[in-house]
Amino acid sequence: MESLRLGSILLGTNDPGRLRDWYVAAFAAVVTPSGFLDFGGINLLVDGRDDVARENVEPGRVILNFEVDDARAVTAHLDTMGVTWLVPLEERTDGLFATLLDPDGNYVQVIELNEEYLAAQDAARAIAGGTLARSRAFSGFSVDDIPAAREFYGETLGLKVDEEHGMLHVRLAGDRSVLVYPKPGHEPATYTMLNFPVDDIEQAVAALAGRGVRFEMYDYVDPKGIYRDEGPPIAWFRDPAGNILSVLQE
Repeated sequence: MESLRLGSILLGTNDPGRLRDWYVAAFAAVVTPSGFLDFGGINLLVDGRDDVARENVEPGRVILNFEVDDARAVTAHLDTMGVTWLVPLEERTDGLFATLLDPDGNYVQVIELNEEYLAAQDAARAIAGGTLARSRAFSGFSVDDIPAAREFYGETLGLKVDEEHGMLHVRLAGDRSVLVYPKPGHEPATYTMLNFPVDDIEQAVAALAGRGVRFEMYDYVDPKGIYRDEGPPIAWFRDPAGNILSVLQE
């Protein structure tokens, strides 16, 4: 089901005029032509009803939260209106919070969220909004000797390599790259870190062998180091740090 947008909130009361005027005075609401109170895109309708009590007997069931930039200034203004505070302004983990009663006894919170909370929310919204899906992600792996890695990837494999801040960006086809970074106590992974698709694996293996690349001679490969059973033909080799790479014929 497609996510829906909450259009408005209805606040039932015995005295809509009194309650509407109070919210306008307390929180500077914009009254729309249709009679709603617009609080920054969230519409509140204060409407007269004959099926509610004059005073809310369950005020904790629905609470209106007003997020403000300066909670101290807002609570000072509300003090001039003589409001009743259920919880005076206090600092909590996510910012400043205070709870008061409106004329019908409904709970209303004033909230000033702190920078840490807002940053976490921004990050969550970015992910939910697909920022990572649009991000040009790249992978990386470690080595124990950056100069040796630079020579291997740049000279032996013939790739373009940029070095910055003691790390390497190995440029790959298709405007992609992989980050190679130094790591104390580096231990190579037991899986393939980087695969290079080629048109002709025989030619690729021969060319790399001519450049000094030594292919892994597993039990299931042929004398050239090429695996030819299920899946595409593939041959594995290692960089100077022991990371496993491969060439495979698509």
